[in-house]
Amino acid sequence: MAKSPDPLADYNAKRDFSRTAEPRGQVGAGGAKRRFVVQKHAASRLHYDFRLEWNGVLLSWAVTKGPSPDPGEKRLAVRTEDHPLDYGDFEGTIPNGEYGGGTVMLWDTGGWVPQEDFEKGLSDGKLKFTLQGQRMKGGWALVRMRGKPNETRENWLLIKERDDYAEGNPDGFTKGKAVSVKTGRNMTQIAEDAPAKAPPDPAPDRCRKRPAFVKPQLATMVAEAPEGDDWLHETKFDGYRCLAALGKGGMRLYTRSGKDWTDRFHALDGAFDPLHCDAALIDGEVMAARIHGSAFSSLQKALKQGNALVFFAFDLLRIDGEDLRKLPQIERRERLAKLLSGAPSGGPLRLSEHIVGKGPEVFANACKAGAEGIISKRIDAPYRSTRSKAWRKVKCTRRQEFVIVGYSPSDKAGRPFASLLLASHEGGALRYKGRVGTGFSDAVMEAVARAMTARKNPPCHDVPDDIAREAQWVRADLVAEVEFTEFTGDGYVRHASFLGLRDDKKADDVRLEAPMTDDTETTVQGIRISNADRPVFPDAGCTKGNVARHYAQVGERMIALAGHRPLSLYRCPSGISDPCFFQKHDVGGMPGELSRVSVEESDGDSADYLYATRTESLIAAAQMGSIEFHIWGGRTDRLERPDRLVFDLDPDEGLGWTDVQEAAFDVRDTLASLGLQSGAIVTGGKGVHVWLALRRTRGWDSVKLFAKTFAHVMAARAPDRYTATMSKSKRRGRVFIDWLRNERGATAIAPYSLRARPGAPVAVPVTWDELKDLEGANSFSMADMAARLEADCPAAQVQDSLQSLSDGVIDALQAFAEN
Repeated sequence: MAKSPDPLADYNAKRDFSRTAEPRGQVGAGGAKRRFVVQKHAASRLHYDFRLEWNGVLLSWAVTKGPSPDPGEKRLAVRTEDHPLDYGDFEGTIPNGEYGGGTVMLWDTGGWVPQEDFEKGLSDGKLKFTLQGQRMKGGWALVRMRGKPNETRENWLLIKERDDYAEGNPDGFTKGKAVSVKTGRNMTQIAEDAPAKAPPDPAPDRCRKRPAFVKPQLATMVAEAPEGDDWLHETKFDGYRCLAALGKGGMRLYTRSGKDWTDRFHALDGAFDPLHCDAALIDGEVMAARIHGSAFSSLQKALKQGNALVFFAFDLLRIDGEDLRKLPQIERRERLAKLLSGAPSGGPLRLSEHIVGKGPEVFANACKAGAEGIISKRIDAPYRSTRSKAWRKVKCTRRQEFVIVGYSPSDKAGRPFASLLLASHEGGALRYKGRVGTGFSDAVMEAVARAMTARKNPPCHDVPDDIAREAQWVRADLVAEVEFTEFTGDGYVRHASFLGLRDDKKADDVRLEAPMTDDTETTVQGIRISNADRPVFPDAGCTKGNVARHYAQVGERMIALAGHRPLSLYRCPSGISDPCFFQKHDVGGMPGELSRVSVEESDGDSADYLYATRTESLIAAAQMGSIEFHIWGGRTDRLERPDRLVFDLDPDEGLGWTDVQEAAFDVRDTLASLGLQSGAIVTGGKGVHVWLALRRTRGWDSVKLFAKTFAHVMAARAPDRYTATMSKSKRRGRVFIDWLRNERGATAIAPYSLRARPGAPVAVPVTWDELKDLEGANSFSMADMAARLEADCPAAQVQDSLQSLSDGVIDALQAFAEN
């Protein structure tokens, strides 16, 4: 804002530092982490001053209504003079009569990271950045408005990006958050110079309705841990399953059957306070903080004596009004990790650890460490309130819940029984399953005896006569957790040991758990494909094995066009009818056939991206449930020099295929008038990609600018046919010339990739003559590939015809725009 060589000249000129306590303006050195500040300012008009540290000063905007977490709310932000870095700690009162006289509160502060070239954005009037504050988090943008003639002030708009930190309440920040993040004082206390209070509780006041209990998802027992990287594995906890509901009115802790055990789990009071949310429903397990002997007996002792407890969280079902249960397991896990990032390490609230892939190895290590077993979960599966094969449990030892139906008397003085008689529900009746006579301490034995209620008749009628003759029968309403080595030939437990009573489970629900067997598998070019018969495209009768064989068939051609480029994989491990998700980073457990490249992202951090170098890479990705391959416009050896330019012609819903064909030929002819030859790819959906191969002489910004300009010129020349804007309202009745595929990090569907759509269509390069006769962009399927491979690939000629966005081409585009 300042025009003087001294960026703080305006700031200093407006203030009398003999009267105001504001810091004198001096350009600072700054630190390794850039700071942002928001100060609530009750001047002549209440507003919020938003400041970003840049080049030794705080760039400043006055936000009249304050920032809003609602992406649909655009808040006016008037650019003001730059402020010194020291101003970021200022809180107090500016005297009346002085510039900005009034009370100032330090409302928020933290670090920030630019998402794009900040200097260029400042000049162009569009800034995108990520905030890491106590209140403002995630992606934000400042956009300069077009000024009126002779207007001296700069009007900008402060806008929240759509991400996990966005919410629908426009005033969610400014209503209720009325104390300083520095001193805990409100505006009145700051004005009166009252002493600083203790730092405010970092957890926000929970004002949303607390989520209702839902039935938890249960795991199916299997004999062996599943293999493959489409599974994550967690330790099987030996405690009480618990759902934590947070929201207005306080926390509630429910057992798996829906009992409210908040009072019984009172040792967890305050455990969830550090979480920054207004409401949540978290799935987890309650354990004793200190384990002596078995984990389950330690938990029962801790509950009896009021000892410390730990809540191990492993799933997030709801957050701030959003139902997450339809999201893939891995996405819910990531949202949970983000939520729990504010919880103190080693505290009573902890995130359960998990490992992706290597199931048998994880299981073996768990058993070696003395764990009960592991829980394996499909990373793509939604949350279902039932027992599901998407969650599988594998036990190191045989453990089972049984109903207590009676006991055998003891001949020893003072012992209430010698053993307990056990049963389970089978075929609509209780069936006898043997006895357990070890694992009891004297205190536990007395507690079990007091809990049993005598009855005259046996609850089950298949108890052997020699045992039934002396048995004392009890009401079948208690559940015992028992460990044993095996079932005998008669179906009775052998070498059983009592672990404890399960107060959280109903006797009527106790069933024996039989291990489930795995599906079939096959091998494609040396890559093992598990569950090869699993339907992926149900309407087309195509399985996971068919998908793998498709990529084996087209792999050589596909690698020639799409290889050595960062990928975004669209994965549907359970088929296209179930939830699918995009993956671009290597989050662990991905196959070795896929290569990795470190890419610096917009926030300045680096991440490992996946890319394919050979056919086996594609097959291995298919084993992971990958259906679609989306590629960057640059190759990994020179990532900052794109070699591919794409216009994705996306028709509005009311348009037909003929409109898309005509648009493709129009784009082709216009490019040709600029001296550029292009090719066509039908996408397998509704549109066509018009593309060309580039010499690597220009960077992303230049390629993007050319594509943007070209698309807007086309739209300007035929506004009734085309639009270059994503807005749905602008696309009505038009073809969207999508130029955004040419941004750094943007992707386009790879040639010969399957599409996750009914009928298993394939994105296929075609000649311009072929395009005239096609009946749609989804004309090709897997079955058509053998014939396509017999002919030359139309894209190969385009790939070999490298072209430059030369000064002559750009001049021609400029002339085209002016005519």
